[in-house]
Amino acid sequence: MERPVLVVEDLSASYGAVKALDHVSFAVMEGEITSLVGANGAGKTTALKVISGLLRCSSGQVALDGHQRLDRLSAHEIVKLGVSHAPEGRQIFGELTVAQNLALGAYTRRDRDEIRRDLESVFSYFPVLRERTKQQAGTLSGGEQQMLAIGRALMARPRLLLLDEPSLGLAPKFVQTIFRIIQEIKERGGLSILLVEQNVQIALSLANRGYVLSSGKVLLEGQGRSLLDDERVRHTYLGSAAG
Repeated sequence: MERPVLVVEDLSASYGAVKALDHVSFAVMEGEITSLVGANGAGKTTALKVISGLLRCSSGQVALDGHQRLDRLSAHEIVKLGVSHAPEGRQIFGELTVAQNLALGAYTRRDRDEIRRDLESVFSYFPVLRERTKQQAGTLSGGEQQMLAIGRALMARPRLLLLDEPSLGLAPKFVQTIFRIIQEIKERGGLSILLVEQNVQIALSLANRGYVLSSGKVLLEGQGRSLLDDERVRHTYLGSAAG
């Protein structure tokens, strides 16, 4: 039986006078990848910021496991509950080493033996990070920095992983690698993943279910591959090549 790990209900949020989310509702099921797709300014990143406690909503609610209200908590408290966010633009600490960045991902934890095991797990997903542990993070390539951002989020041992534009600015070979690893993380780790991504083709191909956002509202929802076959999605987001 499907069980929602996250339910977002009637959510609205603004930046000053500009409404970024307008009564948005969606759910993330346990052990699934859910994708939020849409054009720039659709509200995708704003949704992740509200979920992770980086932005307050003006109305609606965000609930973990059907009862734990996240919209009333700080970002620090939300991480402790098992929600980890790899933000848009990676936002790694460039002056720190790879090892130090990964250690910061586990800052809420005290279980040292388990932290070491999780570090080995991150290195199994991203072997290049093991080779770069003493290297300053700012000197990594864009693809390696994205791997580090995801690895750092995994070090919090989340139940729900929020990924914001993981393919942004990456060369095509790194895009394919990143999404292959995201699928592997879901399958091996049993994680629930909420993916925000402008590459609609890849995001919906990967997703168990998806939501298409437009101007801060949910325009369409359904199974990922069903949405790829929807004429409105094909025409607006995939172009004539899809048809």
